[in-house]
Formats: sequence, C-alpha cells, structure tokens
Amino acid sequence: MEGGAHKNLIFVYGTLKRNHPNHFLLEDLISSNDAVFIGQRTTGLQYPLVTGLYGIPYLINKSGSGQKIRGELYSVSKRGLVRLDELEGIKVEHYERLPIEVIEEEEEASNGVVLAEAYFAHCRFGERLWEKKGKCGMCEFGENDGVLYVRVKDRPRFSSVLDELEAFVSSTTD
Repeated sequence: MEGGAHKNLIFVYGTLKRNHPNHFLLEDLISSNDAVFIGQRTTGLQYPLVTGLYGIPYLINKSGSGQKIRGELYSVSKRGLVRLDELEGIKVEHYERLPIEVIEEEEEASNGVVLAEAYFAHCRFGERLWEKKGKCGMCEFGENDGVLYVRVKDRPRFSSVLDELEAFVSSTTD
C-alpha cells in the first residue's frame, strides 16, 4: 500500500467476493494498487442476507435479525471506493455504504473486532425486501447462489432494477 492510500475497510459478502461475478472489479483494483485483500471475516452481529431479483444479494440493515454473515475484508483507496460505489449504485440509492463490525472467525467475539463498511440494501426497500422474503435469509452468499446472478448486461434493457424491486416489495402477492 502506497503512502497509506488504503484506509477504507470494506466488507464484501456477495458478488464482489472471490469466485463471484463482480470480483473482477476488486481484481482490477488490486492490480492497480487500489485495494488489498485482508482476509475472511464474519459480522459481529446478525443481519439478514437475502437474494432479490436477478439473484442480486442484499444485506439488510436490521441488526439482530438473520444470521452472522461470512464475507471478505478489503482495504480500499479513495479512488477504489469511488468505483465500488458506482458498481453498487450509491447515487441511485440501490445500496448504501454503512458501518459494520466484523471479526476473524477464529477470534472470540470480544477480540479482533474491526470497524469496516458494507453495502446494505438501501433503506427505501431493504426491510420490505426482508419481509417479502419471509424473513428467511442465509449466512453466506455461496458459489451456488452466485450462479443465479444475472449480470447487468444480460438484464432486460426496458426497465430498471430499482423500479422492478419497488414493484416486487410493494406487491401483495408472493
């Protein structure tokens, strides 16, 4: 890491993880010295993790519900953070980047706690998505889950994921 440029700790739990469809972005950031892989981590608290339309994973900002989530921790430069925010749709309110405590799985809950940030489903729809999914989530977005993910270029061009998501969480049927 050059000159302390990597100060943003980012916990990834979905398509940005190794062996998943959007990991190419982190590989690119690593190759340009804008990110460094730190290691496997688990959330200190329980959170809901669900998949939505197009197999997109969402961490829901409702601590105490769901399960402890397994993922990966990266140190990312400010330039790298801009690229991650763009992928995650921060400006269009698809996700929001919020603080989260993560721990090494081998550590006791009181030791080795690190404050990082993660991309949570935006508050406009996150909790409603959790309810729509029957308050049933997972502890990890695994490789089998990643197979169901539909890349942006392969999604219908006539509508927006956010519009479809809003219609889904607002509908009265499952």
